[in-house]
Amino acid sequence: MTRRSEHLSPELHAYMVAHSAPVDGVLRDLVAETERRFPDVTGLQIGPEQGAFMTLFARLIGARDAVEVGTFTGYSSICVARGLPEDGTLLACDISEEWTSVARRYWERAGVAGKVTLRLGPAIDTLRALPPGPQFDLAFIDADKEGYVGYWEELVPRIRPGGALLVDNTLSHGRVVDPSVTLPAVEGIRAFNAHARDDERVEQVLLPIGDGLTVARRR
Repeated sequence: MTRRSEHLSPELHAYMVAHSAPVDGVLRDLVAETERRFPDVTGLQIGPEQGAFMTLFARLIGARDAVEVGTFTGYSSICVARGLPEDGTLLACDISEEWTSVARRYWERAGVAGKVTLRLGPAIDTLRALPPGPQFDLAFIDADKEGYVGYWEELVPRIRPGGALLVDNTLSHGRVVDPSVTLPAVEGIRAFNAHARDDERVEQVLLPIGDGLTVARRR
Protein backbone atom coordinates (compact mmCIF):
# COMPACT_ATOMS: atom_id res chain seq x y z
CA MET A 1 0.00 0.00 0.00
CA THR A 2 2.12 2.85 -1.29
CA ARG A 3 -0.56 5.54 -1.51
CA ARG A 4 -0.25 7.80 1.56
CA SER A 5 -0.75 11.27 2.95
CA GLU A 6 2.02 12.97 1.02
CA HIS A 7 3.41 15.27 3.69
CA LEU A 8 4.36 12.30 5.89
CA SER A 9 7.56 10.31 5.69
CA PRO A 10 7.10 6.63 4.76
CA GLU A 11 8.07 5.67 8.32
CA LEU A 12 5.59 8.04 9.95
CA HIS A 13 2.88 6.97 7.53
CA ALA A 14 3.48 3.30 8.34
CA TYR A 15 3.29 4.10 12.06
CA MET A 16 0.03 5.99 11.57
CA VAL A 17 -1.55 3.15 9.60
CA ALA A 18 -0.35 0.60 12.17
CA HIS A 19 -2.07 2.55 14.93
CA SER A 20 -5.37 3.05 13.11
CA ALA A 21 -8.20 0.64 12.31
CA PRO A 22 -6.53 -2.39 10.69
CA VAL A 23 -6.74 -3.00 6.97
CA ASP A 24 -8.37 -6.39 6.53
CA GLY A 25 -7.64 -9.11 4.02
CA VAL A 26 -10.36 -8.02 1.62
CA LEU A 27 -8.90 -4.56 1.20
CA ARG A 28 -5.34 -5.87 1.06
CA ASP A 29 -6.29 -8.28 -1.70
CA LEU A 30 -8.12 -5.51 -3.55
CA VAL A 31 -5.04 -3.27 -3.42
CA ALA A 32 -2.82 -6.10 -4.67
CA GLU A 33 -5.15 -6.97 -7.56
CA THR A 34 -5.54 -3.33 -8.53
CA GLU A 35 -1.77 -2.84 -8.58
CA ARG A 36 -1.34 -5.98 -10.65
CA ARG A 37 -4.10 -5.35 -13.19
CA PHE A 38 -3.97 -1.56 -13.47
CA PRO A 39 -0.38 -0.55 -12.65
CA ASP A 40 -0.58 2.75 -14.55
CA VAL A 41 -3.57 4.09 -12.58
CA THR A 42 -3.17 2.69 -9.07
CA GLY A 43 -2.97 6.30 -7.84
CA LEU A 44 -6.73 6.49 -8.36
CA GLN A 45 -7.17 4.37 -5.25
CA ILE A 46 -7.41 6.04 -1.85
CA GLY A 47 -4.96 5.15 0.91
CA PRO A 48 -5.65 3.08 4.02
CA GLU A 49 -5.73 6.07 6.39
CA GLN A 50 -8.31 7.82 4.22
CA GLY A 51 -10.40 4.67 3.96
CA ALA A 52 -10.43 4.22 7.73
CA PHE A 53 -11.34 7.88 8.16
CA MET A 54 -14.25 7.60 5.74
CA THR A 55 -15.70 4.54 7.46
CA LEU A 56 -15.49 6.23 10.84
CA PHE A 57 -16.79 9.53 9.46
CA ALA A 58 -19.87 7.85 7.96
CA ARG A 59 -20.62 6.28 11.34
CA LEU A 60 -20.00 9.50 13.25
CA ILE A 61 -22.53 11.49 11.20
CA GLY A 62 -25.04 8.63 11.25
CA ALA A 63 -25.15 8.38 7.45
CA ARG A 64 -27.69 6.01 5.96
CA ASP A 65 -27.82 6.98 2.29
CA ALA A 66 -24.62 7.86 0.43
CA VAL A 67 -23.44 8.57 -3.10
CA GLU A 68 -19.99 8.20 -4.64
CA VAL A 69 -18.74 9.83 -7.83
CA GLY A 70 -15.77 7.78 -9.02
CA THR A 71 -15.64 4.16 -7.86
CA PHE A 72 -12.57 2.71 -9.64
CA THR A 73 -12.02 -0.81 -8.24
CA GLY A 74 -14.08 -0.32 -5.11
CA TYR A 75 -11.81 0.52 -2.17
CA SER A 76 -13.59 3.76 -1.21
CA SER A 77 -17.05 2.30 -1.76
CA ILE A 78 -16.27 -0.59 0.59
CA CYS A 79 -15.06 1.87 3.22
CA VAL A 80 -18.16 4.06 2.91
CA ALA A 81 -20.57 1.11 2.81
CA ARG A 82 -19.01 -0.37 5.93
CA GLY A 83 -19.82 2.86 7.74
CA LEU A 84 -23.52 2.65 6.84
CA PRO A 85 -26.13 0.65 8.78
CA GLU A 86 -27.38 -2.68 7.48
CA ASP A 87 -30.26 -0.98 5.67
CA GLY A 88 -27.98 1.75 4.28
CA THR A 89 -27.57 2.51 0.59
CA LEU A 90 -24.66 3.64 -1.56
CA LEU A 91 -25.11 4.86 -5.12
CA ALA A 92 -21.78 4.29 -6.90
CA CYS A 93 -21.16 6.20 -10.13
CA ASP A 94 -18.44 5.31 -12.62
CA ILE A 95 -17.84 5.02 -16.36
CA SER A 96 -15.69 1.89 -16.47
CA GLU A 97 -17.13 -1.60 -16.65
CA GLU A 98 -13.60 -3.02 -16.44
CA TRP A 99 -12.70 -1.26 -13.19
CA THR A 100 -16.06 -1.77 -11.53
CA SER A 101 -16.16 -5.48 -12.42
CA VAL A 102 -13.37 -5.79 -9.87
CA ALA A 103 -15.35 -3.65 -7.41
CA ARG A 104 -18.40 -5.91 -7.74
CA ARG A 105 -16.41 -8.97 -6.70
CA TYR A 106 -14.92 -7.24 -3.70
CA TRP A 107 -18.27 -5.80 -2.61
CA GLU A 108 -19.44 -9.40 -2.38
CA ARG A 109 -16.35 -10.46 -0.44
CA ALA A 110 -16.72 -7.51 1.94
CA GLY A 111 -20.39 -8.31 2.55
CA VAL A 112 -21.62 -4.90 1.36
CA ALA A 113 -22.96 -5.77 -2.10
CA GLY A 114 -26.54 -5.48 -0.86
CA LYS A 115 -25.97 -1.83 0.03
CA VAL A 116 -24.41 -0.76 -3.27
CA THR A 117 -26.14 0.21 -6.50
CA LEU A 118 -23.77 0.80 -9.43
CA ARG A 119 -24.65 3.24 -12.20
CA LEU A 120 -22.38 3.10 -15.24
CA GLY A 121 -22.19 6.20 -17.41
CA PRO A 122 -21.24 9.86 -17.05
CA ALA A 123 -21.80 10.68 -13.40
CA ILE A 124 -23.13 14.15 -14.15
CA ASP A 125 -25.99 12.56 -16.11
CA THR A 126 -26.70 10.10 -13.30
CA LEU A 127 -26.84 12.92 -10.74
CA ARG A 128 -29.02 15.15 -12.89
CA ALA A 129 -31.51 12.29 -13.31
CA LEU A 130 -31.99 12.02 -9.53
CA PRO A 131 -34.91 13.71 -7.74
CA PRO A 132 -33.91 17.30 -6.97
CA GLY A 133 -34.45 17.40 -3.22
CA PRO A 134 -32.30 16.30 -0.26
CA GLN A 135 -31.89 12.53 -0.23
CA PHE A 136 -28.31 11.71 0.80
CA ASP A 137 -26.46 11.98 4.10
CA LEU A 138 -22.99 11.64 2.62
CA ALA A 139 -21.32 12.20 -0.75
CA PHE A 140 -17.80 11.37 -1.90
CA ILE A 141 -16.34 12.96 -5.04
CA ASP A 142 -13.23 11.38 -6.57
CA ALA A 143 -13.46 11.55 -10.36
CA ASP A 144 -12.30 13.80 -13.22
CA LYS A 145 -11.08 17.01 -11.63
CA GLU A 146 -12.46 19.31 -14.32
CA GLY A 147 -15.93 18.04 -13.43
CA TYR A 148 -15.73 18.72 -9.69
CA VAL A 149 -17.69 21.99 -9.69
CA GLY A 150 -20.46 20.39 -11.72
CA TYR A 151 -20.68 17.35 -9.42
CA TRP A 152 -20.68 19.64 -6.38
CA GLU A 153 -23.53 21.73 -7.77
CA GLU A 154 -25.62 18.64 -8.41
CA LEU A 155 -24.87 17.11 -5.01
CA VAL A 156 -25.07 19.97 -2.51
CA PRO A 157 -28.85 20.44 -2.99
CA ARG A 158 -29.31 16.69 -2.63
CA ILE A 159 -27.53 16.48 0.74
CA ARG A 160 -29.75 16.63 3.80
CA PRO A 161 -29.07 19.44 6.29
CA GLY A 162 -26.34 18.20 8.62
CA GLY A 163 -25.08 15.79 5.98
CA ALA A 164 -21.61 15.97 4.51
CA LEU A 165 -19.54 15.91 1.35
CA LEU A 166 -16.00 14.54 1.07
CA VAL A 167 -13.95 15.65 -1.94
CA ASP A 168 -10.66 13.96 -2.82
CA ASN A 169 -7.38 15.25 -4.32
CA THR A 170 -7.96 18.87 -3.38
CA LEU A 171 -4.22 19.52 -2.94
CA SER A 172 -3.39 17.97 -6.33
CA HIS A 173 -0.01 16.66 -5.15
CA GLY A 174 0.92 20.17 -4.02
CA ARG A 175 0.52 21.61 -7.50
CA VAL A 176 -2.31 23.94 -6.46
CA VAL A 177 0.24 26.39 -5.05
CA ASP A 178 2.56 26.29 -8.07
CA PRO A 179 1.38 28.94 -10.57
CA SER A 180 3.57 27.45 -13.29
CA VAL A 181 1.38 24.33 -13.37
CA THR A 182 -1.63 24.94 -15.59
CA LEU A 183 -2.73 21.39 -16.35
CA PRO A 184 -6.52 21.11 -16.79
CA ALA A 185 -6.82 18.78 -13.79
CA VAL A 186 -4.94 21.20 -11.54
CA GLU A 187 -6.92 24.19 -12.79
CA GLY A 188 -10.07 22.17 -12.14
CA ILE A 189 -9.05 21.61 -8.52
CA ARG A 190 -8.16 25.28 -8.06
CA ALA A 191 -11.55 26.29 -9.43
CA PHE A 192 -13.30 23.79 -7.19
CA ASN A 193 -11.43 24.84 -4.05
CA ALA A 194 -12.36 28.47 -4.59
CA HIS A 195 -15.95 27.52 -5.38
CA ALA A 196 -16.35 25.39 -2.24
CA ARG A 197 -14.69 28.01 -0.05
CA ASP A 198 -17.20 30.64 -1.19
CA ASP A 199 -20.29 28.41 -1.00
CA GLU A 200 -22.47 29.68 1.84
CA ARG A 201 -24.58 26.51 1.80
CA VAL A 202 -21.80 24.63 3.56
CA GLU A 203 -19.09 24.95 6.18
CA GLN A 204 -15.90 23.25 5.08
CA VAL A 205 -12.26 22.49 5.82
CA LEU A 206 -9.48 21.21 3.57
CA LEU A 207 -7.46 18.55 5.40
CA PRO A 208 -4.02 17.11 4.51
CA ILE A 209 -5.31 13.54 4.34
CA GLY A 210 -4.13 11.59 1.31
CA ASP A 211 -3.78 14.08 -1.53
CA GLY A 212 -6.00 16.61 0.23
CA LEU A 213 -9.53 15.90 1.44
CA THR A 214 -12.17 18.61 1.63
CA VAL A 215 -14.79 17.93 4.30
CA ALA A 216 -17.97 19.98 4.05
CA ARG A 217 -21.13 20.02 6.19
CA ARG A 218 -24.45 21.05 4.64
CA ARG A 219 -25.98 23.88 6.62
